[in-house]
Amino acid sequence: MRDAKKAVPLSDKIALSRPIMEGVSNLKAFQESETVLLYWSMDDEVYTHDFVNSWYKEKRILLPCVDGDNLVLRQYTGPESLQPGPQFGIPEPVGPVFDDLDKIDMIIVPGVAFDRHNNRMGRGRGFYDRLLKTTPHAKKIGVAFDFQIFDTIPVEPFDVPMDMVVSGK
Repeated sequence: MRDAKKAVPLSDKIALSRPIMEGVSNLKAFQESETVLLYWSMDDEVYTHDFVNSWYKEKRILLPCVDGDNLVLRQYTGPESLQPGPQFGIPEPVGPVFDDLDKIDMIIVPGVAFDRHNNRMGRGRGFYDRLLKTTPHAKKIGVAFDFQIFDTIPVEPFDVPMDMVVSGK
């Protein structure tokens, strides 16, 4: 899967991401959400930069920040609020940690692969699975390119399934 994602040029991934993120914005649950946890995409993920920038003035947009083996959340307040994260260099917002997890209405989650049962395969460090267990009330939406969707993928007992997966289809 990593090779398949690398084989697609970034410009193509950005173009393929537009209908996926448009699908997310058309979800009733997204439209009704006030606080949304997103992610600042890496080059091999569904591209979210434009989406984050188009919504942060209308909704409270949170982005994850790596803190050791866990994710802490901070509010995105614009491009100037980002700085390279210390562990992976992924841009992360600065500012106070957002810890009122009950206020998160929706979580948009990247993954390496998903299946038709809404299972998600991450990168193997368990960052999202640990976080998702602390937000059982939030709607969990996986986003993926069509080639990341399989009939079934391996699932571990600690894996947290998505409520739905939005892809280009």
